[in-house]
Amino acid sequence: MYLILDIGNTRVKKAIYEADHLIAVDAFDKTFFHQEIEKTAQEFAIDKVIFSAVGELTEPDKQLLHSYFDYLELTATTPLPFVNQYETPGTLGVDRIALSAAAVEAFPDKNVLIIDAGTCITYDFITKNKEYIGGAISPGVISRYKSLADYTQNLPLLDKKTPHSFIGINTEEAIHSGVVNGVCREIDGVIAQYRASYKKLTIVLTGGDTDFLSSQLKSSIFVRPFFLLEGLYSILKYNL
Repeated sequence: MYLILDIGNTRVKKAIYEADHLIAVDAFDKTFFHQEIEKTAQEFAIDKVIFSAVGELTEPDKQLLHSYFDYLELTATTPLPFVNQYETPGTLGVDRIALSAAAVEAFPDKNVLIIDAGTCITYDFITKNKEYIGGAISPGVISRYKSLADYTQNLPLLDKKTPHSFIGINTEEAIHSGVVNGVCREIDGVIAQYRASYKKLTIVLTGGDTDFLSSQLKSSIFVRPFFLLEGLYSILKYNL
């Protein structure tokens, strides 16, 4: 069995794989890291762990992992199942690395655009020749709502909501229209840019806002909510 950990700034996503089958997936607050690791060690016979940390993982946390498991930390120098052509490979986020590995595993010999809709929206492109080229980063849905409230005096902070119409008839509806329609038209526009250069293109949507956005997009996409975890597992297998 293999333990996969995607460690964010405040939340940790956890998956258990056995013989290429996802047998358990969970998420927990980072403050419960020690309890969850100890619980996992008691419940499962884990052979190897891989983790990626966008947020900081402290030395005590790493020591705890080491006390229970043999682990691999995903970094910019970890051997990968694709060629990283990014101009500054050392600055490429581990989340984007893992997503690219998932694309190679799930869609071999395909040009793949991965859209990760979370705090930021990241776009990552990997060719059918297993070459990571690059992509883009823009503010996510919640970040856009928050920026309107933070950087203006009179606009409220709203929870995300699918707009009734693209024409907002009051301030709240105008914000929902601007944020949500803006994000969706951005994503559709980026997809169109890629398709203009790569006629055969596979699109994958993942991240925290996957369910919220998927039905509102015009483009045909694969929805893979656990794509990053899949990618981490792929990288682990590559390094066994």
